[in-house]
Order: sequence, then structure tokens, then C-alpha cells
Amino acid sequence: MGGCPVGQRELGGARMDISEVRIKLIADPSERLLAFCSITLSGAFVVRDLKIIVGPSGPFVAMPSRKLSSHCPGCGFKNSLRAAYCNQCGRKQPESAVPRDGDGRPRLYADIAHPINAAARETIQKRVVSEYEAELVRAKQPGYVSRYDEIGDEDHRPPRG
Repeated sequence: MGGCPVGQRELGGARMDISEVRIKLIADPSERLLAFCSITLSGAFVVRDLKIIVGPSGPFVAMPSRKLSSHCPGCGFKNSLRAAYCNQCGRKQPESAVPRDGDGRPRLYADIAHPINAAARETIQKRVVSEYEAELVRAKQPGYVSRYDEIGDEDHRPPRG
């Protein structure tokens, strides 16, 4: 990291500054989802809807994603890749091969935003998990309110002092 200010990390010639992390804890975590998260990069760019999920070795940060779909050949409506019938016109959908990832698992989602190298992923993972653990402690305090709920109000809030 040599010489990067606190919060920044050297990533193959580029610097990534995660200037803010906001966590929205799930009140009653069912299955694997623990929290939602947003990160602000260099105080200028927000990535929302990261998920903190239970991984095999502790909390894991999943990037925001969208469900992949295919279009009905009859009406053009977007349907889930696994849909047998169109949700719009009811026409039977052709049996198409679901794309698979490198491990052979069905690929039903595509990342909307994601790190482009392992160093960036590790930087995000460490910072978000650290903030998640701190948020768990804050949540036990009387009068706790999640800062995640303030997202989208940037233009309507007075600046923080």
C-alpha cells in the first residue's frame, strides 16, 4: 500500500478510496442474508445493494446483481431463464440451455457492478465486513437508527458537521 492515505489502497496503479460504508441489518435474518450495504467511492460514486451473506468462512460480500432473462418469441416479454411459459401471453417457452459458470453451476444472475481484480474485491470485502461487525455493536445501543435509511436523501440533508 506504501504511501496511500488511510482508506485508500493501491490497486495495480489505481487507488480505490472507500470513503463511506452504510449497513442495513436484516431484522430477522432468514437463510443466508445478513444485511444490505452501500459503499461510496472517493466521496463521489455510490454502489448500492451489496449483500452481506453467510459464507463458508464467515460473512461474505455479494455484489449487486440482476436476474438474467430471455424474451418470449411470441410477444417479446422478458421471462426468467427457467420459465416454462411466458408470464405475459402464456405461450410455452422454448427449452434453452441455461448459461453455466466456470464451475458448471447455472448462471441465473449477472453482476451490475463488481471489482475487476482480486485486490479490489479483497479491499471491499475487508472494509464492508469490518463495518458490518461495527454495525452489529451499534445496533445494540439504545435509540439505534441505521444510516442506510438516509440513502437517497443526500440533497435534502444538512451537511454533517
